[in-house]
Amino acid sequence: MNAPTALSHLVPEFHPRAVPQALLDALAARFGARCSTAMAVREQHGRDESSFEVPPPAAVVFAESTQDVADAVALAAKHDVPVIPFGVGSSLEGHLLAVQGGISIDVSRMNKVLSVNADDLTVTVQAGVLRKQLNEEVKSTGLFFPIDPGADASIGGMTATRASGTNAVRYGTMRENVLALEVVTASGEVIRTGTRAKKSSAGYDLTRLMVGSEGTLGIVTEITLRLYPIPEAISAAICSFPSIEAAVRTVIQVIQLGVPIARVELIDVNTVRMVNAHSKLGLREEPMLLMEFHGSPSGVKEQAEVVQEIAAEFGGNAFEWATTPEERTRLWTARHNAYFAAIQSRPGCRAISTDTCVPISRLADCLLDSVAEADESKLPYFLVGHVGDGNFHFGYLLDPNDPKEREVAEELNHKLVARALSLGGTCTGEHGVGLHKMGFLVDEAGAGAVDMMRTIKRALDPKNILNPGKIFSL
Repeated sequence: MNAPTALSHLVPEFHPRAVPQALLDALAARFGARCSTAMAVREQHGRDESSFEVPPPAAVVFAESTQDVADAVALAAKHDVPVIPFGVGSSLEGHLLAVQGGISIDVSRMNKVLSVNADDLTVTVQAGVLRKQLNEEVKSTGLFFPIDPGADASIGGMTATRASGTNAVRYGTMRENVLALEVVTASGEVIRTGTRAKKSSAGYDLTRLMVGSEGTLGIVTEITLRLYPIPEAISAAICSFPSIEAAVRTVIQVIQLGVPIARVELIDVNTVRMVNAHSKLGLREEPMLLMEFHGSPSGVKEQAEVVQEIAAEFGGNAFEWATTPEERTRLWTARHNAYFAAIQSRPGCRAISTDTCVPISRLADCLLDSVAEADESKLPYFLVGHVGDGNFHFGYLLDPNDPKEREVAEELNHKLVARALSLGGTCTGEHGVGLHKMGFLVDEAGAGAVDMMRTIKRALDPKNILNPGKIFSL
């Protein structure tokens, strides 16, 4: 494995392609009012939660069906114009930015739950269905979809970025929970991958190829997902610690002992202060673990007792338990509001978010050295982590008009990724590569593997119109 090069964290240059008037006229003829060139609409679809400033797409098409997506892509392909899929705009790494110009295809109106197969524990949805909406619509069956990236993201976007989140330590990521897809290819053809069966050995695994491809190989329009029974008992707890190291050592011990914990999240003291101010909470301002246990009443009780004993060995205290949905929601407010609380703590700032993941045995080594570097920099930051699977995030809060602060934040991110890779980890555990981690992908996978990815991209998208300029350059 190569160490990251000094320039691997820099963003590539932007080279917009021309969008001919003939394409805009054809889109207007096909979609009418559902094709917009209004600047306000274009700007809304030309910005995500990253800190990059990129000109907006030339037009936005609001798709309401797979056929709409296919027709829009076919028209764009005819004119060699890029297409960028758009869900809700919550991505963090510049995935939906029009770095080579083109048009945005908004699938948010494709928001139907198409079929629920409770006996098979599966559901099929359109790409614009939101995570919370899905769980509302299936809860009457006694089932739920566990992948929870924090934001109320679209299922299509979660599929495209191979999202995971707070429940991944028990239920896995989108990679393990997507069974089948409907995808529009670069030519406008509609294909299906996978089935509702739990396994298959038939041909290449195109489903896994598309999951995590960030819209660069096809536009996902329908997704078949695994569902899980709602646990008979759920208990949540928060626990404060005298130091981050004590909290992390507790997590490592819990995971290595095989305790089937459903969620275990780390929040540092900076983030606790920000959340207290934002949500008017009175949480103890110390490093904190948020934990959740799923199972039978006796199983949950046993798990919780084991974890509490382990935490006590490392100075964990002030346990607060919650068993009702209302109490759990209050406790989890701290985690789910962390990003927005941080942004509001410094008005006008933008956040550069890191996303490393390391083997659980190396978590403390990676995290503690990175905290020391962040503290030394004096740049405001917050720290949260899905530490049960070795994944954590710094959010460096910078003044977008201060190049020096951006340089400091990028250097911190660069050092963090280098450390994670040296410990057998990855540059991105769940956010994806997008724009921000393109150089890091080469450092992690090696030039040969990235060249293989390019070969696949060229074969499936010879005109390079599907979200070009993301993951790697051609």
